[in-house]
Parts: sequence; structure tokens; C-alpha cells
Amino acid sequence: MSQKDPCQKQACEIQKCLQVNNYMESKCETVLQEMRKCCARYPKGRSICCSGFEKEERERGKFKVISEGIPPPPQ
Repeated sequence: MSQKDPCQKQACEIQKCLQVNNYMESKCETVLQEMRKCCARYPKGRSICCSGFEKEERERGKFKVISEGIPPPPQ
């Protein structure tokens, strides 16, 4: 038996909000922030719903490194 995704509720709230607001993300910042908080509470890979937010976080980190002129960490 598989475990329920811990951030599924927040993911569903995002979908509802986007549908109601004609997919304007700016109208759903509150629910998006709640999703980010949920994803931050769990280890990477624990929630399939968080995969896009984890990628966003990695990309944001890369851009920050580039914009600040800091060499990226070794991979």
C-alpha cells in the first residue's frame, strides 16, 4: 500500500485556484506559498507533487549563483 503524498492537498488547492482565476499565477500566490512551505517540510523526493517546486528551487539557486558571481558548488 502506497503512502498518501503529504503535499497533495496543497497541490489540489493550486489547481482549483488556477482554474477559478483563468490560470493567472499571480492570483494564487498564497496557495503557491503554502505548497512551497509544505515541500520544505519534507525531504527531496518524498512528495511527487513537489518535484516541480524542487526543480524551481534548484534553478533559482543557479541563477543566484550566476548573478552574484559566486562559483557554483561542485556536483
